[in-house]
Amino acid sequence: MVDSVTDRLIEGLIGRFGETGSTAVLGLLIGVLFGFFAHRSRFCLRSAVIEFARGTHEGKLTVWLFTFSTAMLLTQAFILAGWLNVADARQLAARGSLSGAAVGGAMFGAGMILARGCSSRLLVLAAQGNLRALLSGLVFAVTAQSALSGLLSPLRALISGWWTVEGGGARDVLALTGLGHTGGLLFGALWLAAALVWARRQRVRFWAWFGAVGVGVMVALAWLLTYRTSRAVFDAVVPIQSLSFTGPAADTLMLVLSPPGQPGKFDLGLVPGVFAGAFLSAALWRELKLEGFQGGQAMRRYIVGALLMGFGGMLAGGCAVGAGVSGAAVFTLTSFVTLSTIWGAAMLTDALMDRRAEARQSPAQPAPTDPAAFDPEASASYARP
Repeated sequence: MVDSVTDRLIEGLIGRFGETGSTAVLGLLIGVLFGFFAHRSRFCLRSAVIEFARGTHEGKLTVWLFTFSTAMLLTQAFILAGWLNVADARQLAARGSLSGAAVGGAMFGAGMILARGCSSRLLVLAAQGNLRALLSGLVFAVTAQSALSGLLSPLRALISGWWTVEGGGARDVLALTGLGHTGGLLFGALWLAAALVWARRQRVRFWAWFGAVGVGVMVALAWLLTYRTSRAVFDAVVPIQSLSFTGPAADTLMLVLSPPGQPGKFDLGLVPGVFAGAFLSAALWRELKLEGFQGGQAMRRYIVGALLMGFGGMLAGGCAVGAGVSGAAVFTLTSFVTLSTIWGAAMLTDALMDRRAEARQSPAQPAPTDPAAFDPEASASYARP
């Protein structure tokens, strides 16, 4: 049923927009829904890490778990149903770098704390008028492009070559552990059950958990639709992929700087789609508001954070969403390494930078590095009042 519906959808898009144009349209549509759900749920790995590290219970970690578990559960269900095959996806088939995943993930995690948001969160915040997020996102995209094929690419290649792993079964956690896709399905279901229990205890508001589930569904749908498109086209090569923001940010930047008429692809529709979806959500809920920097020291912090995320995300081959959700949904070894080091480095950076600074402030004065200084929702509870 699902496979026939998706195939008809893809055939219709190919007939109207062509083979490459149809993938860009798919990216745009999924991006709009992702941006809308991400904005409404306040989905943010940085907020989840800070809540976990500080031992608070405001629902932010629960929101992230809803996305993580939904994406994993639905992706594995598609595979078990025979509708999806990710064996040829770059995250599994190509040679990977464990050193790149570890070092890049650590850099991304530290940068995420300094910039007060991961790459996807910066894009969502920029859509509602946050100029700090917009500047940080631009620095992130320029750095990612430099790490891909510019001045920083030799350094990226050097670190990536320290410890590599072959593609195929060597990068597949389910194959390495012998769990299989049924085990992957059960693993996702276990975390979804935990998220449901915690959401009930914390009285997480409707749009927080519902939007987070929507974000996870978009990750799984991206896997499914790019795979079905790759089977339907004849004259173009369509990569099997899901949502990520390091490579797409660099691609979007180069599209803006390149002559018109560049061929379409999934990544080029994703970034403007996410921006549009988040803008729509902010407009409907009257949350559009221009916000700028409050001082040069704050600006330096955001720029350093964006630099670390741009290089780290390209080095690791994925960001908080690309590795932490999309890659984890297909149980890529390097993605789990990246996710682990993102968490570890983010917790350490928060302890050394923000918590130490906050401890030096008097209770009556908010610290300059308080999360609310960048994202007012970062310090707000996700639970019902």
